[in-house]
Amino acid sequence: MAKTYRGGSSVWILFLLLLTGGLVGSAISNSLAKVVPFLATSGKIGLQPATLDLQFIQITFGFIINVGPVTALGLVLGYLVYRNI
Repeated sequence: MAKTYRGGSSVWILFLLLLTGGLVGSAISNSLAKVVPFLATSGKIGLQPATLDLQFIQITFGFIINVGPVTALGLVLGYLVYRNI
C-alpha cells in the first residue's frame, strides 16, 4: 500500500503532476522564448555532481534544476491540481 498524503492522494501523484507541470512549462517557455525574451531567463538550483569512491564501488550524487518563470508557473499549477483532486 502506498503512503498517502492529505485526503488519500498518493505522494506519487503529486510527483507526477509536478513533473508534468514543469515539463509543460519548460516546453512553453522554449517555444515562446524568441517572441518574449523574458521567458528565456532562468536560474539553476541544485548540487553539482560529487563522487564517492570506496575502491570497490563509485557513487555519484548530484542534481540541477533549471527553473524559469513559466516552469515555476507550471509547477505551481501542478500543485494546485493536486490540491483539488
